[in-house]
Amino acid sequence: PFNSQTTIHFVLPYEVPVELAVYNLSGQQVAILAQGTREAGTYAVSWEGRDGSGRELASGVYLYRLEAGGRVQARKLLLLR
Repeated sequence: PFNSQTTIHFVLPYEVPVELAVYNLSGQQVAILAQGTREAGTYAVSWEGRDGSGRELASGVYLYRLEAGGRVQARKLLLLR
C-alpha cells in the first residue's frame, strides 16, 4: 500500500522497447509511466497516484503492467488516500 507516492523498479538486460502503464480494475489505462526504447540497466519509476492528466485517483487497487522485449509482468498497487 502507498499513500502519496510509490516507486516501481525494473532491470533490463539489454536495450528494448518498454511500456510501463497503470490500469484500474476495469482494465482502463489510467497512466503511462514509461514508454519507448530504454538501454540496458536498472530503472526506478515513481508514481504519485495520478492519472495521465495529472488528476488524483481515488483510493483503491490498481495494476501496473510492464512490457519489455516481448515479456509482460503485472503487479497490484494499493492506493490509500
